[in-house]
Amino acid sequence: MVEEADGLKTRLKEAREVVGKVIFGQAGVVDQTIITLLAGGHALLIGVPGLAKTRLVQTLGTVFGLNAKRVQFTPDLMPADILGSEVLEEAPGGERSFRFIRGPVFSQLLMADEINRASPRTQSALLQAMQEHKVSVAGHAYDLPQPFHVLATQNPLEQEGTYPLPEAQLDRFLMQIDVGYPDLESERRMLLATTGAHEDRAVQVFDADGLMDAQRLVRHVPVGESVVSAILTLVRSGRPEDSPLEAVRRHVSWGPGPRAAQALMLAVRARALMEGRLTPSVEDVAALATPILKHRMALGFSARAEGVTTSDIIDRLIASVC
Repeated sequence: MVEEADGLKTRLKEAREVVGKVIFGQAGVVDQTIITLLAGGHALLIGVPGLAKTRLVQTLGTVFGLNAKRVQFTPDLMPADILGSEVLEEAPGGERSFRFIRGPVFSQLLMADEINRASPRTQSALLQAMQEHKVSVAGHAYDLPQPFHVLATQNPLEQEGTYPLPEAQLDRFLMQIDVGYPDLESERRMLLATTGAHEDRAVQVFDADGLMDAQRLVRHVPVGESVVSAILTLVRSGRPEDSPLEAVRRHVSWGPGPRAAQALMLAVRARALMEGRLTPSVEDVAALATPILKHRMALGFSARAEGVTTSDIIDRLIASVC
């Protein structure tokens, strides 16, 4: 396992360097997205237009050698446009039969661009795919390719004509990754690198089998009792009915469920391997708590009235546990 972990660390370092030549000033976002892939999960990227969210997904598809497809979510998008549909065909002998035409969800990396612009009916078409890695159409179940990941993007500014993602779907995203503006030096490098005659392109570092091997290795990483206790305490303290913190009981309407603890357990293992460690620490829990818990908690009216945000609550949880 030590040899496999060392080899994975080297390849991940190369992958991060390749992505860094295309995506500027988003090292934290890139790391969190790669951790999501290593953990076998899905990510929701939220940021204003022009921050390379779409480019990041396309670049990761190339670097990890995944069969990637993109769906532009719009209000008129239907579930069949994502999952596929059955069509009636007539054979030369006159016999008729239905044939299933697979939709773009049958890919290893599905980019759901501006996912909140589709109707709730269309958004819910991804629920089974994200959780069970299969889809059901006309009473038949079809397995999706392995590995299967959804990287969705969302614009937080334009809310007109959008539909909030239901809580059941939000919970299926391992992380909510907030994409911010790059720093001055990174934006300077981006300006020079992307407006000249030549521009760096992403190259493949992994393949699908290599990624699945890494995901299996993540699940074999041992986790100490102190880390397990920190995860359980952090998640359970975010539930108003169980929390010892007065701020949580006062401001939080509902907190993270068991899937949040599972996501944290996998993510801290993946982060440890990415940094060349064979076991995660409590610091890993603190570093990943915000992107994993933020979309799994809802604030009440008192929090909104007092200007308290979900990040404020999570910071208090981290301070009390880690």
